[in-house]
Amino acid sequence: MSIALSEQEIQRRKSLTDLRALGIDPYPAEAYPVNAWANEITENFEAAPDKYKQVVIAGRIMTRRIMGSASFFELQDSTGRIQVYIKRDDICPDEDKTLYNTVFKKLLDIGDYVGIKGYAFLTQTGELSIHTQEITVLSKSLKPLPVVKREDDGTVHDGFTDPELRYRQRYVDLTVNPDFRQIFINRSKVITAMRNYFNAQGWMEVETPILQSIHGGAAARPFATHHNTLDMPLFLRIANELYLKRLIVAGFDGVYEFGKMFRNEGMDRTHNPEYTAMEIYVAYKDYVWMMAMVEECLETVARAVHGVPVVQVGQNEINFAGPYEKLSMYESIQKYTGIDVSAMDEAGLRKTCGELGIEVDDSMGKGKLVDEIFSAKVEANLIQPTYITDYPIEMTPLAKKHRSKEGLVERFELFVNGKEIGNAYSELNDPIDQRERFEEQLVLAGRGDEEAMAMDDDFLRALEYGMPPTSGLGIGIDRLVMLMTNQSTIQEVLFFPQMRPEKKVKAPTIEDFTTIGIPAEWVPVLNKMGFNSIEELKAGNPNKVFNDLGGMRKKMKLEIAMPTKDEVMAWFA
Repeated sequence: MSIALSEQEIQRRKSLTDLRALGIDPYPAEAYPVNAWANEITENFEAAPDKYKQVVIAGRIMTRRIMGSASFFELQDSTGRIQVYIKRDDICPDEDKTLYNTVFKKLLDIGDYVGIKGYAFLTQTGELSIHTQEITVLSKSLKPLPVVKREDDGTVHDGFTDPELRYRQRYVDLTVNPDFRQIFINRSKVITAMRNYFNAQGWMEVETPILQSIHGGAAARPFATHHNTLDMPLFLRIANELYLKRLIVAGFDGVYEFGKMFRNEGMDRTHNPEYTAMEIYVAYKDYVWMMAMVEECLETVARAVHGVPVVQVGQNEINFAGPYEKLSMYESIQKYTGIDVSAMDEAGLRKTCGELGIEVDDSMGKGKLVDEIFSAKVEANLIQPTYITDYPIEMTPLAKKHRSKEGLVERFELFVNGKEIGNAYSELNDPIDQRERFEEQLVLAGRGDEEAMAMDDDFLRALEYGMPPTSGLGIGIDRLVMLMTNQSTIQEVLFFPQMRPEKKVKAPTIEDFTTIGIPAEWVPVLNKMGFNSIEELKAGNPNKVFNDLGGMRKKMKLEIAMPTKDEVMAWFA
């Protein structure tokens, strides 16, 4: 057995062997007939106690109070916790008391899954409990869960709080920190509410390719891969926009998709390389119509999650009921910097960036420079839902030219709490204009802009068949969920956020210990004392280690020579 295992892990594996020796399968295959859940019993027992006279419930053992012939433990299922009362003579009515005395008291541990058949009742102290008539081992846990202690007043001790561990081991996080489950329950509510809203309008949910031969539909750097059979490069999609528009060309009045997008960019509190977006396209509409639709949709979402349109986000109360404030891109920059950039050429914008202390590079064209000013000086001020409208044409190759303002396009972005969560256009449906825009993007790519769009000849061919006037919208679901659940980092709303590779600690060997003079027969004893590496040992107190070795030798009745104090001291040299 690997000496990297802790003493608890070694003991649990022994318990596993002992269970099998008793003829108990610790991982049974057959279904377990659950008919009740912890929260359901808790909420409904007082009104309908007779309903819970034959309860079958399953979950993890989370705490235990082992007594003599009767004990209590807390069982946690997917809905919450409930106390379970277990009495020896109830589950062992015959002379053989092994199931209680050995299996329950000695071979089961916190974290094990068990099934309980019994009935709900109130203890003498008035606590709702399940009286066990039958217990079944459903899954033996070989790793101990972190022991998180909660006081009656809500105080938490020894919490599993390290973000690195929580995100990497989400299965542990949501077991010992069940309150965080509500974030993901509310995430599901957000998506369900949006889907129901769209379906009620008669729009159809569709699926489009994730592997694409051309990375189009947004300005972003893609993940590249290679298809061996076709011997061609492919890209994980950065957007699904161009495929959804093809479906509008095909004659659908409204299509939408919830899907994963992939952008090979930086990671921070609001960016993950893999994220969820919703995109929707509706024929015969424009971006003005889309603003009203978004307000109605997001108010519906907020009410589905919270019951009201007002959501607490940090120190701010965000009101998702419309109408939302509207500012053009140029108006917003002038409002928060006092500078009118609307008539500036590229040289003027570069000069302004320098005066404002904004770092730029040679690859940036006019649109990118305007965007840099906006990002640095405006975004953080947009707390209540705000539409930023009418962007410079250089920033938006897929949007229709503004019907009355030269050099602009009909686009808005929705900002809430200082972050962009939505982007919408009156979609460009002029195939000649669209080709010219793509060609301009190729020029930017030649200047080194890694986010410039590629030419998509098939999409242009689709437009040449004719696409009706259309409005499109994309919403970042992860950021929307952050707002609806009052979370400040995107990692909190993703079950499994992208992480750096986990640092693998080399499992120590007996030779690692013997090389510093420790006799081989004493290595397992040191492991039982919790020293599974040389580093852990040398971090200990030499005098205490020497004394504890003596105590372990006596406790384990070892017939091996006790090292001298000087020999132990030499291990720490």
